[in-house]
Amino acid sequence: MTETRTIVVGYDGSEEAKRAVQWAARHAVLRDCALQIVHCSLWVLLSHNRGPVPGVADSGLERAAQKVLEEGLALAKETVPDLEVRTTLLHGMPRDHLAHVSVGAAMLVLGSRGLGGFMGLLVGSVSLEMAATAECPVAVIRSDDHPEGRVLLAIDDSGSPAALEDACLFAAATGAELMIVHVLHEPDGYRRLREPVEAYPDAEAMLDSVLSQARHKAPGISVAGELLVDASFSRAVVKASQGARLTVVGTKGHGLIKGTIGSTAHAVLHHAHSPVLVSRRKAEPT
Repeated sequence: MTETRTIVVGYDGSEEAKRAVQWAARHAVLRDCALQIVHCSLWVLLSHNRGPVPGVADSGLERAAQKVLEEGLALAKETVPDLEVRTTLLHGMPRDHLAHVSVGAAMLVLGSRGLGGFMGLLVGSVSLEMAATAECPVAVIRSDDHPEGRVLLAIDDSGSPAALEDACLFAAATGAELMIVHVLHEPDGYRRLREPVEAYPDAEAMLDSVLSQARHKAPGISVAGELLVDASFSRAVVKASQGARLTVVGTKGHGLIKGTIGSTAHAVLHHAHSPVLVSRRKAEPT
């Protein structure tokens, strides 16, 4: 279990994981958090002989895993020299360890590809599973093209209170503008059948309430909101994510298969034009 003032990042040496470590390091210092870099070595699945090769210095599978972790540490220190960083080397499948080690963390950060690397895991499988099962917010870093952009929050009919909390924390830490959008679903062509176009008083009232909460939670931050109308919630959010530094979405975990997220969060994770934060929380006891 990890303390709340810690951001956990998975690292396997891939380019995606390097971006995740750099992003996590920058946000750890902004959030006044320590950084914990975790590497899950898969060699234990292939061989019990992980010690050094006799007569060969700095060799062996265990040492190779340690080198990956040291590389991640050096990258974090290069990104933010004074950051408090600790490292953890674990053995086995990342999905078996990351959910446990990140319990109680401020955030779990992952690259957009699965942490299995050459072991043949499906692209994004670990990131998608953690976004569906972790007990803390999960950031998935596909790109970071607009580090000075706004924070985008997409809310559902509930007002997405957990996502609102996370978006306000990021906006307050970075000083970024917070843009809150709520997507109203209408089938293609439906609006053209109505004349004049009707207003949406309930949705407008809900959005106004969320905007008021955001201004209270992040005083001094520029907060704006917009109702979007689209036949696809995820398409509207992905389009709105252009130019954002972070897109924040909630999840109700309504995937068709246990341990998967719903189709909207899945689509946003795959196609958003920014890093995506899925606002996970520890499940309440039934």
